[in-house]
Amino acid sequence: MPWFGMDIGGTLSKLVFFEPKDAISEKTEDETQLMSNVTKYLTKNSAYGKSGHRDAHQQMDNVKICNRIGTLHFIRFPTSEMNNFLELAKRKGMAASVSTVCATGGGAFKFEENFKNELNLKLCKCDELDSLIRGLLFTVASNNNECYFWSQCTEDEQCSTQEYTFQYNKYPFIVVNIGSGVSVLAVYGPNNYKRISGTSIGGGTFLGLCSLLTGCNTFEEAIELAANGDNTKVDKLVRDIYGGSYSRFGLPGELVASSFGHMNSKEKRAQVSREDLARATLVTITNNIASIARMCALNERIDRVCFVGNFLRVNPISMKLLSHAMDYWSNGSQKAIFLNHEGYFGAIGCLLSFDERYKD
Repeated sequence: MPWFGMDIGGTLSKLVFFEPKDAISEKTEDETQLMSNVTKYLTKNSAYGKSGHRDAHQQMDNVKICNRIGTLHFIRFPTSEMNNFLELAKRKGMAASVSTVCATGGGAFKFEENFKNELNLKLCKCDELDSLIRGLLFTVASNNNECYFWSQCTEDEQCSTQEYTFQYNKYPFIVVNIGSGVSVLAVYGPNNYKRISGTSIGGGTFLGLCSLLTGCNTFEEAIELAANGDNTKVDKLVRDIYGGSYSRFGLPGELVASSFGHMNSKEKRAQVSREDLARATLVTITNNIASIARMCALNERIDRVCFVGNFLRVNPISMKLLSHAMDYWSNGSQKAIFLNHEGYFGAIGCLLSFDERYKD
């Protein structure tokens, strides 16, 4: 069985584990060993060591993979902790009954020798974007409640998420994958897509700049700081320049005209907090991504735009900003679509890529 799929990113590593639940007449020796050594440990815990986490709320039941019915479990840990992950995997016998794991992301190349030396495990390297699209289409087809959008995202009291029925077999659509960096894909069919744009300014940039500016250490800490900050103390708005809106071109006064524009003033620098700096950093990066996504949608003449990636995990601020930007600049004709499994699609795609030739 293809028990595991991995997506080893530049910042975060994602592991998908498939646990068969159906009754079968006889189990192989490999299945029995893996069930006894690994399954209970992975499924009975929600934390592994200091930095590994299982996202129990993401669990998918009654999923069919390789003609087996079972449950998908989702685990993540910082890629910087790879050595600790390998040590834990070795200690718990995770590689005892499998010889190959399908993996994607740059880490599938970077850590290939580590897996071989520490676990005697071969990494079958899958293309990162192929895995992303395959995993996304499979998840949307398997989970009716996968997609949603934000309604009235500029009104705090009325703002809410609403289910979005995504016709996964209807093309084209755009996927904006926000990880350490950003890739923008135009998808025309299950095996027909192209990378149309991207930027190096993504989730890794946000955490890196926040760490420099505020001294925070984790993504969660950076998001918490941003949630309590005010970017208007850092950013220069249209109204700061025009005294109001720039009506000729429909630019509202509250629109950011210059990110961090106030920080050339010594007086204003003295008034900002760590929270304000974190919020401004998040707004700057999110607005840049929204601008690229909108221009790509216009150029490709595609209406549906999906935003995925672990940058969006525990990050409603960015989701609301993306939603507002897509809605405002399209005059209400476009919605930003989000997916519940955010950054796990590459790992899911790897799990699905396992082939008979990679078994013993």
